[in-house]
Amino acid sequence: MAKKDYSCENCLNDPNSIFSVLSDEEREYLLKYHSCVHHRKGSIIYSEGDKPTGLLYLTNGKVKIFKEGIGGRDQIVRLAKPLGFIGYRALFADENYSASAVALEESDICNLERNVLFSVLGNNSALSFKLMQSMAQELGLSNTRTVSLTQKHIRGRLAESLFFLINTYGFDVDQQTIKVYLSREDIANLSNMTTSNAIRTLSMFASEGVIKLNGRKIEVLDLAQLKRISEMG
Repeated sequence: MAKKDYSCENCLNDPNSIFSVLSDEEREYLLKYHSCVHHRKGSIIYSEGDKPTGLLYLTNGKVKIFKEGIGGRDQIVRLAKPLGFIGYRALFADENYSASAVALEESDICNLERNVLFSVLGNNSALSFKLMQSMAQELGLSNTRTVSLTQKHIRGRLAESLFFLINTYGFDVDQQTIKVYLSREDIANLSNMTTSNAIRTLSMFASEGVIKLNGRKIEVLDLAQLKRISEMG
């Protein structure tokens, strides 16, 4: 369930975002025609088949983008972190969403109105370039993940997925616990395997001293070995 009218006047002011290249006038223009929503954990942000109304910009929290597969089993196609965009492919292709998005934790999302955004992009080549660069990086990561999920064996796929989580969200302050707490089903959906295989392989990694499991928390004890398993495929 989403709580509307969330205040996020500073969502376009982060110096590390692509919006750092906006002029003051352009920033004010976008802020005038944007809206922000706070999503609780488990809240659906958009569903497959919905029509995009603007560019969705994650300013806080974590989001998974997933597609329902054969037999009702979900496949996680992307994970988003703050300063990332979601649903942009459908927006720029002028299509409906081909997947769904849900908040993994309390998340804040800005919606930049489509026509207003396109107007600014048409007049700001630096912003257009940064947006294209961001999308190209996402495409490269997606291509790499596709190869991994189709060519690696179960152990390699799960190890690669754990590395993907580390690269996306990093570690907690202990520098060992992956800073996102997914269900076993989500880990399976991220790794293109059944939940039972994910549970069994995680337990195997734990028995080998590669990781330590504490509920949904995964502590990496031997990063080098995890990398070797991933690379061996």
